[in-house]
Amino acid sequence: MAKCDVCGNNYDKSFEVQMAGKTYTFDSFECAIHKLAPECQHCGCKIMGHGVESGSRMFCCANCARHSGVTDVADRSAADAAR
Repeated sequence: MAKCDVCGNNYDKSFEVQMAGKTYTFDSFECAIHKLAPECQHCGCKIMGHGVESGSRMFCCANCARHSGVTDVADRSAADAAR
């Protein structure tokens, strides 16, 4: 059993994630997301998908990016929006 780096739970099904040269141990994806996922620069939610990047800033969606002054983003392509 290994101890989760976030909640401290000793769990027989824990797993490790290697990121940026460090190894972390977690007992759940929830703890892994809490520790490692980037936060949206506008609303602060954890980004669990690709998100939107503008320079060094990360956003959960195009809407949050636009609220932060990024103008060249869209949630869907123009072809998708026309359907």
